[in-house]
Amino acid sequence: MDITANARAGLLRAAIVTGPGAVQVETLALPEPAERQVRIRLEGCGVCASNLVPWAGPEWMQFPTEPGGLGHEGWGYVDALGANVSSLRLGDRVAALSYHAYASHDIAEEKMIVKLPDALDGKPFPGEPLGCAMNIFHRSDIKAGQTVAIIGIGFLGALLTQLASRAGARVIAISRRPYSLEVAKRMGAAETIAMEDHWEIIETVRELTGGSFCDRVIEAVGKQWPLDLAAELTRERGRLIIAGYHQDGPRQINMQLWNWRGLDVINAHERDPAIYIDGIHQAVDAVVAGQLDPSELYTHSYPLEQLDKALDATRDRPGNFLKALVSYA
Repeated sequence: MDITANARAGLLRAAIVTGPGAVQVETLALPEPAERQVRIRLEGCGVCASNLVPWAGPEWMQFPTEPGGLGHEGWGYVDALGANVSSLRLGDRVAALSYHAYASHDIAEEKMIVKLPDALDGKPFPGEPLGCAMNIFHRSDIKAGQTVAIIGIGFLGALLTQLASRAGARVIAISRRPYSLEVAKRMGAAETIAMEDHWEIIETVRELTGGSFCDRVIEAVGKQWPLDLAAELTRERGRLIIAGYHQDGPRQINMQLWNWRGLDVINAHERDPAIYIDGIHQAVDAVVAGQLDPSELYTHSYPLEQLDKALDATRDRPGNFLKALVSYA
């Protein structure tokens, strides 16, 4: 029985992570929305790199996950309304900030949903990471004429390269994989540097900037070395933006360097859901206006039953990998 037939029968298909690197898909009763909630029949869900530490099974991780758990980048159609929902209608196409989106359906609060305009029909729209990119860009305070280094050209780094270059900044893209650097060029990067030798990168950026280094540096990897490198590339009174998700332990910083250069350091991760929703609204507007085009960055698609392969690819980044989507169509 496929996902559509399951829905007609009042059933939900949901992925459950049962242990490190192990997932199974189960058929369960379809949940009903409570007051001011809606149920979404999901078209798909993006796979987030933040899933990778739980997927590896650290000591603090509890298995099995809740059905659909870890998935938070879903989009689809409203197919049931709870009481007192006023801003949405059955059949509305939406992106949602919800937390069980590795499933055919998910429940979300009305205020955590963004309607998608007709101009986006047929296009994937994982709202949470697109909104995250908009919020990081806003926190970075990037302006025309600035030199901006972006360290780590995955999905997020590529989006930020596009936003910064279209804002008139000169972008220096730094990444490990040759394919990522090719993407950065297509996204508008003025220069690209292979992330191989720490001191060679510093000297290359010194030469490219006439010794002054960069007005803005965005670290988008989430590891110690890129964080160290980001500080070295930020000019005096420049802004260092931490966009990487550092979830695998403490970090050390060169406080002497940070002090001496008088860096403004921005931790660009938001925690207020309302700000995430605002970012998703901004992303909708940016995509419709042509200021942001993520279409070529969705490189891999998997059915729900292959969520394990999607997570493994997100970890291993084979070939031209940038972003995996799980599709429920």
